[in-house]
Amino acid sequence: MSEIERRKRDHIDIVLSGAARHSVPAGFDMVRFRHNALPEVDFADIDLSTSFLGKLLRLPFLASSMTGGPDVSARINRAIAEAAEHMGFAMGVGSQRIALTTPDSSGLGPELRRIAPSIPIYGNLGAIQLVSGMGPDEARRAVDQLQADALILHLNPVQEAVQPGGDRNWAGVEAAIARLARALPVPIIAKEVGSGISGEVARRLVACGVAAIDVAGAGGTSWAAVEGARLSEPDGRNMGEIFRDWGIPTPICLAEVCAACPDTPLIASGGIRHGLDAARAIRLGASLVGQAASLLPSAMQGTEAVVTHVEAFAEALRIACLATGSKDLDALRAAALL
Repeated sequence: MSEIERRKRDHIDIVLSGAARHSVPAGFDMVRFRHNALPEVDFADIDLSTSFLGKLLRLPFLASSMTGGPDVSARINRAIAEAAEHMGFAMGVGSQRIALTTPDSSGLGPELRRIAPSIPIYGNLGAIQLVSGMGPDEARRAVDQLQADALILHLNPVQEAVQPGGDRNWAGVEAAIARLARALPVPIIAKEVGSGISGEVARRLVACGVAAIDVAGAGGTSWAAVEGARLSEPDGRNMGEIFRDWGIPTPICLAEVCAACPDTPLIASGGIRHGLDAARAIRLGASLVGQAASLLPSAMQGTEAVVTHVEAFAEALRIACLATGSKDLDALRAAALL
């Protein structure tokens, strides 16, 4: 097993253990809807469908990027792809770096599109890779491997800085994103991994040609803490612990980015616990709501467990719609807050 594969396997074990969450929640509990005791809406008729980057979805749910390396990846990806095709939600894969540089596709090959021919599938590369060995050719290969509808570029400077041997030279990444946006035949989604994207950075990304933004704020998994859990140094020298709670909480990211880039589609991830948090995120400007760590235990069990998890997510979202008198997501976006 290569060092990258070993690290990816450690990531799954650490995330499943629950030991690498931010100590402070995202703050969605502070977003409170004004209750509507006379909603005049039939629960059975509530429409949760939405359109994102030109693709129609039956649910505003994204199975967010999880893993692209270890041998369990194929099992995880298959379970999510089967559930996504059955229920009509979007799927983002983990980093395709290993699949691009080794014979191991880790379940990130054409079989994924055969399992899920109709849903949006988003490829994934680290933005830092664009200045450390990969470019438009590799990005096109990542898209072609999956017949992907878009490519996620993940931004993770704190994780890389904490990680032993991580990439620390971020000079030139912005220009590389702009070059890739001009060369790539599919849209680019810029995504943080748990530290959030500010309004100012969102404006810069959109100016580069990024089509959508996943704010991925603080409040869920801390990837600094994930990397810190792999280290043996005492706490005073464990940078993962020092930076565990670094980042902008997800609701604040949504408010900032929505104000800075009102025409840019947004994905809310980072500390989304359930469908009520999803309703809050949509009210704050999100088009889709993503989960990764919360979905991972179900994905490890199989397709049926993923379906059960997402059904509960959708049920809570529908109840929030009913209790605000919202017949669909457009109405929910205008629901009154306290």
